[in-house]
Amino acid sequence: MQKIRRRSVLAGAAGMLAMPKLGRAQAAKPRLTAISQWSAGSDGAAISALGKKFEERGGIWQHSPVPGFTTEMMNKLRAQILSGDPPACSQLKGPEIAAWSKIAPTVNLDAIVAAAGYEKVVAPDLARLHKPGGKWAALPLQIYRTNTLFVSKRGLDRAKADKLPTTWAEFNTLADKMQASGMKYPISNGGSRADDGQKFEACLAGISPAAYRAAIMNLDAKALKGPEMLAAFVQLRKIANWMDPNTAAQPYAVHLPKLIAGEMGMMIQGGWAQGVLLNAGFKLDDFIIAPGPTDNGKPVFILNADAFIFWQRKEADLQEGQKLMAELVMQPAIQTMYSQITGSIPVRTDVDLSGPGWSDGQREAAKTLKDAVAANQVVLSLAHNMAQENGMTAAMIDVLTEYVKDRTITPEKAVTRLTEAVEGAR
Repeated sequence: MQKIRRRSVLAGAAGMLAMPKLGRAQAAKPRLTAISQWSAGSDGAAISALGKKFEERGGIWQHSPVPGFTTEMMNKLRAQILSGDPPACSQLKGPEIAAWSKIAPTVNLDAIVAAAGYEKVVAPDLARLHKPGGKWAALPLQIYRTNTLFVSKRGLDRAKADKLPTTWAEFNTLADKMQASGMKYPISNGGSRADDGQKFEACLAGISPAAYRAAIMNLDAKALKGPEMLAAFVQLRKIANWMDPNTAAQPYAVHLPKLIAGEMGMMIQGGWAQGVLLNAGFKLDDFIIAPGPTDNGKPVFILNADAFIFWQRKEADLQEGQKLMAELVMQPAIQTMYSQITGSIPVRTDVDLSGPGWSDGQREAAKTLKDAVAANQVVLSLAHNMAQENGMTAAMIDVLTEYVKDRTITPEKAVTRLTEAVEGAR
């Protein structure tokens, strides 16, 4: 993957006129052009449901999904910006919001956010990511914890186990028991780059969130070579040895039937897997959702938040569409609908999860987020472009994927390679 050449994009966007703030557009039928990665499964169902709500409010919904890794969607976004035809809004998140806001004009959402009182119900650290230069340019929609542990109830029974693991030592003991019970591969996995990256980040954050923040988020040279990094690669190797090596580039969902049947026992995945499992016809009674292992006794939350960034357009109908979209995204009812479809938790901290439609896993994740915030143990996901910009993320994930796939690479060598990758991508 290549880094975005910001000068080139700036040149392409230079001719775009400065646009007025939302709410000043002349009355017109709202229309929204949007691009995202979401095309199928629970993600596709959720974005389609949002589109229907948009249409119910009298708008014209024009969503163009770009399935695949984040880079594919960004390539389309870059092409549209270069051509002077950016979408009215697009999926974007993490540091990429600030990076991309420098290469094309974004809409100032401050007035509409203030009118909705949205900033009061969004975690401050999360709000800052969506306010490059101090101005709201993007709106977070949903939150996922990427270090969520999904455990097969049949797998637990098969291993004659009745206790969920809370530390990495307990996780390893349970995986051994599951393998001894006849499961060839007790850890359910996918073969994608993001899947490999998620397992590493769960290992490191579970060992030391402080080391994770220093090494992965701050790229501290000493932390990148520290003992916690080595321990994380050692743990990742154990996990890789319990995974099916023949999954190749297939999505994690390929093994979900085996997980539910008890042919595999555990899965480290984002909360979205709940939506995928339910969408596939499985029941909440088939599996248990729990926090990922943590060795210091305090909750750790690796955060991945989806958001929409709004690009300046001069057309009145698109400006009206942006206003309507922004209003919808911030509504408690919309965030409830979206999260109940996808398995995420709402960005709004005032949404009540006690009623029907929410799983115990979502309630636990919401509580864990609050507890992790209090313990300063919330970190941003590397695998899902929250911790670093896309170019740095790609360089680091290359090393992690190679390590998972090539079992001849030692943990010590992996630490060296990751450090070199970071230096090369700076």
